[in-house]
Amino acid sequence: MRGNPEQTNTVIVGAGQAGLAMSAHLTTHNISHIILEKHRLVERWRTARWDSLVANGPAWHDRFPVQEFADISGDDFATREEIVSYFERFADAVKAPVRCGVEVSAVTRLNDRGFLVETNSGQIMAENVVAATGPFQTPVMPPLVPQDDAIQQMHSSEYRNPQQLRDGAVLVIGAGSSGAQIADELLRAGRRVYLAIGPHERPPRRYRGKDFVWWLGVLGKWQMKTPPAGKAHVTIAVSGAYGGRTVDFRQFAERGMTLLGMATAYEDGVLQFADDLGRNIRDGDANYLALLDEADAYVAREGLNVPEEPEAKIIGPDPACVTQPLRQLDLAAADISSIIWATGYRQDFGWLQVNALDADGRPRHQNGIAAEPGIYFLGLPWLTMRGSSFIWGVWEDAAMLAAHIVKRNGMPR
Repeated sequence: MRGNPEQTNTVIVGAGQAGLAMSAHLTTHNISHIILEKHRLVERWRTARWDSLVANGPAWHDRFPVQEFADISGDDFATREEIVSYFERFADAVKAPVRCGVEVSAVTRLNDRGFLVETNSGQIMAENVVAATGPFQTPVMPPLVPQDDAIQQMHSSEYRNPQQLRDGAVLVIGAGSSGAQIADELLRAGRRVYLAIGPHERPPRRYRGKDFVWWLGVLGKWQMKTPPAGKAHVTIAVSGAYGGRTVDFRQFAERGMTLLGMATAYEDGVLQFADDLGRNIRDGDANYLALLDEADAYVAREGLNVPEEPEAKIIGPDPACVTQPLRQLDLAAADISSIIWATGYRQDFGWLQVNALDADGRPRHQNGIAAEPGIYFLGLPWLTMRGSSFIWGVWEDAAMLAAHIVKRNGMPR
């Protein structure tokens, strides 16, 4: 150690939704803490999202339970700017002790004095450290297509609007929420769009008068502890854009979009695709229809007075691009000038130099409580349940971890 490090009970790394939720609960328990943020408050919402992005859930749902959104209806989908403003207001309301521009380079164990947190602005000693950096850390761009001047390539986190792209057709790889919404926006902007689709879930936006997030709640799906076998990394195609609409890839095709299977290989300007497009579409349909059936069974069981919606179960015919899928695409011949990789993120906890990670650098924890006593993880997918990485879910998990910190430190509840 150099000199006399600052001391606090808990250091929270990251000032996004997870860090702010953790801070609020620690404040309730009168636990001294500091939030360290290498950029600005909720930086990902500011600079790693496209201009037109809105929340994927309605405002009554995608929020902390102690604060509503200002100036929008509970059934509206908050814009990116409204989400940033929401968290700024919350940070002010709870007087969150956020220090922006402070990057953590290392957390190491002190023999009997907790942890030493090394930052670009000095050292801090803490009894507990909460890794609240969330699931969106390092963008993943598979090295499939060589990076050169011929084609503009970017991750979805870098995409802002159609005007940012070169003239020509656009290939979007990945059809979860980000890929589907970006492809839809580009199509509406008059672009020729190709969309590579992998395995996905495709819930209805609304059914029988209720948003799908409501159905997931009453059906107990938000509280699921583990993902179904083989579906831990399956994306979800859902959108709050344009007032909130069910993502229907067949309708995308009817409007002129070309659907493709998963990209597999590239050589001499030609991209190859797996023969899985039809299966991926059908599996998405099965997921969609299964949720409608579960909702119907719930309505019957509970005797709810909600309107029937038989038309929601009508699946349209497969477009030609599904029945006769392209297995290869000459990018130059298709006039593709840009590729957007909506291929997710990987986690990076290299700064956490304690016994809390496995050999592959993944967190070792039980419900966010790390194998290393005093280390905690928050905001990760499936941390304690399906809803753990959502705004309301991270609030619940933070309450549980704060209670554990209280108990660990021998403090009165």
